[in-house]
Amino acid sequence: MTRISALTIASGRAAHLKNVVAGFEAQTIKPDELIIGVMQDVDYTDLPQTSFPVRQMRVTGEELPLAAARNAVANAACGDLLIFVDVDCIPQPDLVRDYRDHFMWIPGLLMGEVGYLPGGATDAGLDFEEFERIAVRHSDRQGPPRQGARRCEDYRCFWSLNFAIDRDSWIVSGGFDERYVGYGGEDTDFGRTLDDKRIPISWVKGAKVFHQYHAHCMPPIHKVESVVRNAEVFASKWGHRTMEHWLYAFRLLGLIENTPTGIRILRAPSDEDFALCAQMEDMPYANTRRVIDILDARKAQAEEDRRAEIERAQEAFLLPAAE
Repeated sequence: MTRISALTIASGRAAHLKNVVAGFEAQTIKPDELIIGVMQDVDYTDLPQTSFPVRQMRVTGEELPLAAARNAVANAACGDLLIFVDVDCIPQPDLVRDYRDHFMWIPGLLMGEVGYLPGGATDAGLDFEEFERIAVRHSDRQGPPRQGARRCEDYRCFWSLNFAIDRDSWIVSGGFDERYVGYGGEDTDFGRTLDDKRIPISWVKGAKVFHQYHAHCMPPIHKVESVVRNAEVFASKWGHRTMEHWLYAFRLLGLIENTPTGIRILRAPSDEDFALCAQMEDMPYANTRRVIDILDARKAQAEEDRRAEIERAQEAFLLPAAE
């Protein structure tokens, strides 16, 4: 009989976590346990009652220890199948069943579906039929196959928001690299590690979560320092940087520059930067592509304006001087 461990990590977001716990209690097949990696100084209280044990493990640091927290909960788990769901994601009632069914015949790491909810969607409680009706897919993320599973050939697509992995593959992977602290980079590094160790990554139909709305910025200008630091950690390990789209957006905004000795941070984000990058209440998700398109258009317009200015100056010298 397959033992199944549900795993999440959290800092703050107590209301989100309660919905995650309630979502696992609503499963058609219950997990054998839920372990919460607590990245704050106090445990969570007033969590929903469950028919399975819930454990909290304290994993703290000066910055969010995302990699270390995921390793801690996975290494403490009893399951043959480890299911990771982020604290802002509510598991659809068939998530555990779907992952278990795929796990029976697909080795390695499995990535399920994600639907994004607008603000206020959970105010009246968990209504999965309504969530299914109003949730939207992320325009920049690959979708699941129409049925079954499909091999993911690009490790950069790995995303820790919602995934499952068998115990043996987890052990072979070595877990997440704990040198990544704060925001950014640890997912791509883990995907690259899986690829390097020939552990397959697959998209699967079903195993869905509903992402709960929370204010956010994309690109994550509120996390410039950790993104830059973690990009350099990745480069020191693999020979090239990751999070290129974020770094490109940071450069267009004038927040960073590339130098022979590494990335240099030029300034802190301004109110205008936050206004551009922030997720609004009517946006189910923040989108880096939207911001890059705006910044590229601004850059192109500025270059066109500059060329026109130069041409006007050149033309002025072609005219005879007024007597």
